[in-house]
This record gives sequence, structure tokens and C-alpha cells, in this order.
Amino acid sequence: MASDVSAFIEHTRQAIELGQDQVVLITPAGIEITGFDGEPAEGNEFYIDWDSKAAEKGGYDYFMLKEIADQPQAVADTLLGRLSDRGEIVLDEVRLTDQDLRDADKVFIVACGTSYHAGMVAKYAIEHWTRIPCEVELASEFRYRDPILDRSTLVIVISQSGETMDTLMALRHAKEQKARVLAICNTNGSTIPRESDAVLYTHGGPEIAVASTKAFLTQLVACYLIGLHLAQIRGVMYADEVAAVVEKLQSTPDSLRTLLGQMEDVRALARDLKTASTVLFIGRHVGYPVALEGALKLKELAYMHAEGFAAGELKHGPISLIDEGTPVVCVVPSPAGRGVIRDKVVSNIQEVRARGARTIVIAEEGDDSVRAYADHLIPVPKTPTLLAPLMTTVPLQILACEIAAARGLDVDQPRNLAKSVTVE
Repeated sequence: MASDVSAFIEHTRQAIELGQDQVVLITPAGIEITGFDGEPAEGNEFYIDWDSKAAEKGGYDYFMLKEIADQPQAVADTLLGRLSDRGEIVLDEVRLTDQDLRDADKVFIVACGTSYHAGMVAKYAIEHWTRIPCEVELASEFRYRDPILDRSTLVIVISQSGETMDTLMALRHAKEQKARVLAICNTNGSTIPRESDAVLYTHGGPEIAVASTKAFLTQLVACYLIGLHLAQIRGVMYADEVAAVVEKLQSTPDSLRTLLGQMEDVRALARDLKTASTVLFIGRHVGYPVALEGALKLKELAYMHAEGFAAGELKHGPISLIDEGTPVVCVVPSPAGRGVIRDKVVSNIQEVRARGARTIVIAEEGDDSVRAYADHLIPVPKTPTLLAPLMTTVPLQILACEIAAARGLDVDQPRNLAKSVTVE
């Protein structure tokens, strides 16, 4: 008996999930499940589709390094079997009708921490593809501000563990208000998927390190799939248009492998930054949540002051933080399709550089015009704008991991943090 399958995976891949308010008696002869009232009850049997090797370091110094390296395969596994022969998106468990989803006139995405940043990226994609208003909420704030929910509201909850208490309580509040709830989760049979109306499992395999890496990328992919599914059901996108985006997504594992093979300069930069007192991150559009995620990783792992900003907000206060030599990580969008946004970010880079910042620029391969403004340039493979966070986040994960290691800190188990936050 364990709180997570990784504790007993070396012994068995068969598991039984207990429901709420159930008691189990385990004896050599078998098991007996009852409710608190003593009446017999049924557990949910399921099969674990990964083995104990997936929960081992595999030769890496840290689980986090292994999980960063696992990301191409994790993304591929999340996408596996998601597109039907007719070009339609396939979800895992859908207890909602197509009409239920067509009736949705507003989407809330509710999550915590890294999952919240995935939701912020999803907002751009869902609104672009479906034309449905989409709000992103911190789960810890959601129910306390009395959100306006009804039967035509779709609430998407995101949780790696499926046991995040703030997210679970937000889910229950949404259900009380008759909203429909769709969960994105990595843990089969956990509480949040069990209490939701529909589920999309990320199938990312176990994530042991406290700071999420592959969970973030697989949550992004899951969000994209839900956005495409909604767009298709509502008739905003045709099956061939959906298939074209999925094809782009299916090419990302190869791009990620290429990117991961080019990170030595980032590791060297991390060793150089280990004594920095603060690092700032800026971005626009989908680059903004990437900046927030990069700052969060640095705070979690290296215990450094780090902040992410929407680049357009610099002159509304944050630019006063820039001092001579302050490292500023700048996420530059692709010049293709979003050229105006890209030019605005370049202008922001010039502004911080003029005030003495040390600029670390993440930009698309071939965008050589940004070299003039970059003290350190980190190229990433070309990717459509909405999907770019799948690439631009990875160097920031490695940067944080390597700075923490250079500082002699515990990369996998940062102080004061837990993998699954099961209290409010």
C-alpha cells in the first residue's frame, strides 16, 4: 500500500485505486474493501504502463537531468494515438457529449505553479483556435473570488499528481456551480481525474524531481490537444487543419532532441551565473508565461531572486531593477507570423541593454539580426509561434538545473518544497 505507484512498481504493475472514504484490509489471503459504514465497496483496478526503470536515474546525476532528457519521448507519448483515422482528436475519458462542449461559451483554466504557466500558454492557443473567451486562474484564488460559473462554462483543471489540494477544491467548487470539468493529469486513477467529467492523461511517466520539467511540456501538449478538440467540435477548424497542427506537434520530439544536443553553451553560462544575486526574465505573448516559468525554476532550484515580466511592462516599474551587469533572459518570438511582437521584444532588449543589463537572448535559429543585442544567444529550432514554448522553455530548465548544481544544492529535492501539494 502506498500513496504513489512508484513506491511498489518494482514488485507489481497491477494496482487498485481506492475511492474517497474507503478502507482496505490487506491479508495474505487477499484484500477486503469497505466504506466507512462497513458496507462492501469496489476499488478500481488498473495496469501501470511503465516499469521501475522509469523511476531510476539511468546514469544521470539527478532525476531532473534525466527527466529533461526524457522530454522528447514524453511529448511523443502524450501525442500517441491522439489523432483518429478521420483526423479527429481522441481524449482518454470523455463523459461529456459533443453538444456539451459546443454549448461552452467560456473556458476557465485552473492550476497551480508550473501547471498555471502551462494554462497561461493554453489561453493564447484556445482563444486563437476556438474564439471562446478563456481565463486562467490560480487554483488557490479561484473559489474565493466567487467566479461566475454555470452549465455553459468549461473548467479545465491541470495537475501533475492529480492530488493538488487547491486544484481539487477549485474543481469541487466548479462542480457545485454545475460547470463541466475537464482534467489534464499525469497520474492514472488519482482524485482529480476521478471527480472530473473528462480526462486527458499526459502519459509522461513518473516525474521524481520536485521541480516539474517534462510534466510542463506534456501539459502544454495536452492543452493544445484540448484546444484543437474544442475548435473541431465547434466547427471552427476542419479535421485537415487540426491534423496539420498535430503534424507540427509530432515533429517537436525530433526538434527537442536536436535542441538538447546543443546545450553545452547554456551549461557553461549557468556556471558563470552561479554568483548572480538576481536574474530577470522578459517575454511577450506566449513568451511571457515562459519567462514566468524560467523565473520559477530558478527560484525553486537555486534559491535565487528571479522574476518574470511581460516585456511591455518594463517601463511601468520593473526597469528600475536593471543595474550594471544584471542578467536579463529575453524570450524572442519568431519573426514569421508575429513579426510585430518580435520587433517589440527586440526594442525591449535594447532598452535593458542601454541600462547595463547582460542580455541572454533565446531566439529562433536563423534570426541573426538579434545577435547585435545579445551578450549570449541561445538558438532554438523553428517552431510555429503558439507551439514555441515547447522549445524556449528547455534552455531555461537546464539553466536553472545547472546553476543549482554549480551552487552545490540538491537539485531533485529543493528545500521547503514537496512534489505534491496536498494541503491548501
